[in-house]
Amino acid sequence: EDENGWIMFYEGVSSEDGKHRILAAESDDLESWRKIGLVLDVGESGEAWDAKGVGSPHVIRLDDGFFRMYYTGESESGETAIGVAKTLDLSSWVREQAELSFAFE
Repeated sequence: EDENGWIMFYEGVSSEDGKHRILAAESDDLESWRKIGLVLDVGESGEAWDAKGVGSPHVIRLDDGFFRMYYTGESESGETAIGVAKTLDLSSWVREQAELSFAFE
């Protein structure tokens, strides 16, 4: 819940390309909902790890004041992974990219 009511994040499927995307709706009473629209689209390039679809959003607020959305993504080859996006306002989400390094002995 935010100051103005409730926000629900959900997975929708495009009738144009069949790809899954994350959308939002808002409510004052948890009974009637108004669609806000798209909040997280598929990856920008065909080579992105989540270019085929994004879904299953789970949103939490952390101690740094940001909201984090954990979501599943699917590549064009069908591989899936978990992604993270963050925001302060629940509408402008930015993907967080992890940089991994492996130490070999």
